[in-house]
Amino acid sequence: MNAKSSKMILSSILIVIAVGLLFPIYNAPIWWVSLEAPNYPEESFPDGVRILFHLNGVFNGCEKMDKVEIIEEEALDCVHEMDTINHYVGMYPIASGGPVELFFSIFLLALVGVMLLAYMCVRPVIRTGIMIVGFGALAIWMGMAWLGTDGLNYHSGNYLDARITVLGSEAEDVTDNDSSAADDQVASLKAALGEGGMKLPEGMGALEALKASQAGEDIDVVAVDEPAGTPADQTTDVDAPATELNKKDMAIAFLKDEFEEYQKRNVEEPEEWKGNGSQMVAWHYQKSLGKYFRDQDVLRPMVNKIKTAGSVVFWGVLVIMVFLIVMARKPKGPVNWMLILIPMGLPLYFVVEYVTWLWWYGHNMNSMGAFTLKPFTPTAFGQGKVAQFTTNSYPEYGFWLIVLFTVLLGVAAYLRKQEQESDEDK
Repeated sequence: MNAKSSKMILSSILIVIAVGLLFPIYNAPIWWVSLEAPNYPEESFPDGVRILFHLNGVFNGCEKMDKVEIIEEEALDCVHEMDTINHYVGMYPIASGGPVELFFSIFLLALVGVMLLAYMCVRPVIRTGIMIVGFGALAIWMGMAWLGTDGLNYHSGNYLDARITVLGSEAEDVTDNDSSAADDQVASLKAALGEGGMKLPEGMGALEALKASQAGEDIDVVAVDEPAGTPADQTTDVDAPATELNKKDMAIAFLKDEFEEYQKRNVEEPEEWKGNGSQMVAWHYQKSLGKYFRDQDVLRPMVNKIKTAGSVVFWGVLVIMVFLIVMARKPKGPVNWMLILIPMGLPLYFVVEYVTWLWWYGHNMNSMGAFTLKPFTPTAFGQGKVAQFTTNSYPEYGFWLIVLFTVLLGVAAYLRKQEQESDEDK
């Protein structure tokens, strides 16, 4: 095996390893943030009020305390806790940050994967074929998730879990004027399951079942008893074994319930649940913004901007894919290097995105906050101070996976460049 072929093989191996890292990168915590204050003693909050930023959402970073003097049935919901703290100064909830980016992140990573696989191939015809097949499948997948009916079924379960996590304990879910809201949620979810001829176990509420499912517990739904007189070929065998409730179906049913409840309370002409990304992102963003601040004249323009941003990203990704396919027949041109240099910038993209949204949080505070602060940018890296709170912001292991991803691509590109220079010298 000559030096040329060995460099080519090694370069391809490094790229394959890098592509394999995309899945754990998508599901790993990338950055963590915590708040420390005297009212959060270290004995009960060893890491403060801690949250974890993923590419698919924001998750609770607090763990269940296991001490003799502290009894917790479940870990504190630190996402909701941080939202509660922040709203006193007029800061919008955490779910307000990057709603479009979070939805499309899985498709953008898939785009990166196809680009890298195409980069590995130097033959124009094969490279073009890889792009046509890969981008074609990605376009269909993304289109179904963003625009198709029940499109959320084609998205990540972790992404859906994050949408529920950041809803937290909504103040508007149960009010003095609507004390039956919780019962309505249970009835709505049971109705959704009823469409499939199943129901939750007796005594189990919708939110309780959802939390149990997210914790990895098996939820056994049972067959619904058919009324007397049902034709024999349509009867349900009540003695049939219980069926495990699909975690993603549970999450979608809960989101549908929340959507319909929100529409009923806040919209004069409620729209039907389509279950796709374009509807869910806009509604979820509007609901998140209004968690504490409900002036629709202020919120509506912000929601419209997110709707526009979602459409721009969706069509923009399609245009990029078409452009790359058209240029794929020039394996030694500038586009060739774009296929690997663009993915190499992933750590930079995340940091820029993260800092940009931190700036947005600190410069778009609602005037209805109990206290007023001058516009500021929360600390992106290291330790900071806001009022009596100490803030911590540091990378998690997922960020270092992204750095490793970039290093692997850098070495692969260097080996490929050496090979091309050797060819030119001959």
